Amino acid sequence: MSERKHELREERKISQSDSDDPDKSPSYIQHGAPDSPSASPASSGSELLTPAHVIGKRTTFDTSELSEFYKPIDSYEGRHRFDPDFQWDAQEEKKIVRKDLKMNTNGTRWIPIQMVSWSLIAACQAFLQNKSSYYVCRALLGIMEGGFIPDNVLYLSYFYKSAELPTRLSLFWVSYEFTYIVSALAAYGILHMSGISGLAGWRWLFALEGTVTGLIGIATYFYLPPSPCQTASWFRGKNGWFTPHEEKIMVNRILRDDPSKGDMHNRQAVDFGGFWKCLCDRHMWPIYFLGLCWMLPFYPSQSQYLTLILRSDGFTTFQTNLLTIPAYVLFIINLLFWTQITEWLNERFLLVCVNEIWCMAALIALEVMPAGTSGNLRWGRYACTVLLAGSPYFHAIIVAITSRNAGSVRTRTVASAIYNMSVQASNIIGSQIYRNNDKPYYRKGNIALLVLTAWNICALVSTKFFYVSVNSRRERVWNDMSKEEKEHYLATTKDEGNRRYVHLS
Repeated sequence: MSERKHELREERKISQSDSDDPDKSPSYIQHGAPDSPSASPASSGSELLTPAHVIGKRTTFDTSELSEFYKPIDSYEGRHRFDPDFQWDAQEEKKIVRKDLKMNTNGTRWIPIQMVSWSLIAACQAFLQNKSSYYVCRALLGIMEGGFIPDNVLYLSYFYKSAELPTRLSLFWVSYEFTYIVSALAAYGILHMSGISGLAGWRWLFALEGTVTGLIGIATYFYLPPSPCQTASWFRGKNGWFTPHEEKIMVNRILRDDPSKGDMHNRQAVDFGGFWKCLCDRHMWPIYFLGLCWMLPFYPSQSQYLTLILRSDGFTTFQTNLLTIPAYVLFIINLLFWTQITEWLNERFLLVCVNEIWCMAALIALEVMPAGTSGNLRWGRYACTVLLAGSPYFHAIIVAITSRNAGSVRTRTVASAIYNMSVQASNIIGSQIYRNNDKPYYRKGNIALLVLTAWNICALVSTKFFYVSVNSRRERVWNDMSKEEKEHYLATTKDEGNRRYVHLS
């Protein structure tokens, strides 16, 4: 492993020195970014599954006689831009990736439809009359919002390489949390609209928030393209976002990072048989299991406890809304910081343990803190709860791992949805941990959460070990094959997605 790292460093030096010489083609341009984990050889210590494009040489297309096995299907949107011999400069790619940053995380057809649909339902909550109508609206909201995150993950994967995805997903959740900050301030003013046109303030809140979301959904439908090669339109400009040369860079950088992205076009549906195969993919099960439990230690404080304790300590509604903002700010800082750390260190599951240890410390402090509402105790309890609610958030990392370990577009789509379903089920569980008979300090609930932090650490370490062992076995099998055996395997295998052995020695 140390020898291979040294080899990569030497390759990187060569690439950098070559690129300084205008008469030489930098070795980078044939291989994709050398710093990309997916472009570098897999190691037995990685928790990312190593499908056909990772182990061995630095990209799929380094060996021309094998590149035939990895061509995208004819209906793939960027098929006309695919060229295994195409070369480009590192600075060109950086420029294009920065240009991509103008995209947010909305999709092309279905996602805007979802947004408009749930905005209408959200606005209709302004006219709730009883408990039954409330339950109906909440159920419809859940149905309409259900596929939003998986669709976003899939959509972003059309534009970004595996190593670039966590940062973009973290920005998605930053914007998500930022809306809480804005809402906390806006809610104060909107709630004071009570009485206008005979509507209560909370009804205005639902109506206005739903309207804003609907307008964004409509604009999204026209603004965002189906793929990097389909950006020209009357709304986005007749010349589109990219030149033909830039489109070639976009397509080939993505396919060299992960050839499986060319196995389906982006409007192709997953049939029931494909769905069942994804559901039975045991290599993804550990991630689904983590989705059920890793967020539980901080979920109650983030979703309900912070506002409850502030109100019980005598703060007004406006003061409570303002005092929740530090938790969201801390959350955003932790999210961005730890997302970058995971990529720099090329470590994920073990770093998620930082969240569990952080939560454990805050929960212990809350548990041993004496009862009472004196000034010091009140602010001490507030500080601990803010630390708990703003704990390091690794959701973007695990979602990105789900995408990177999928090994195919079909599995990426379904696995992202199943992981999100696991998280939503976790939220249902988390909402039941703090009980009314445990108010106001939730001692029993905090003990349960402490037990869960210890359990999650064990689960994360076990998941890391599982993927490392799978990768070690695959690496041994692949390295034991001769070149002819590898070619025969690639030509005849029925293995799909992340079940395929690696290629290119």
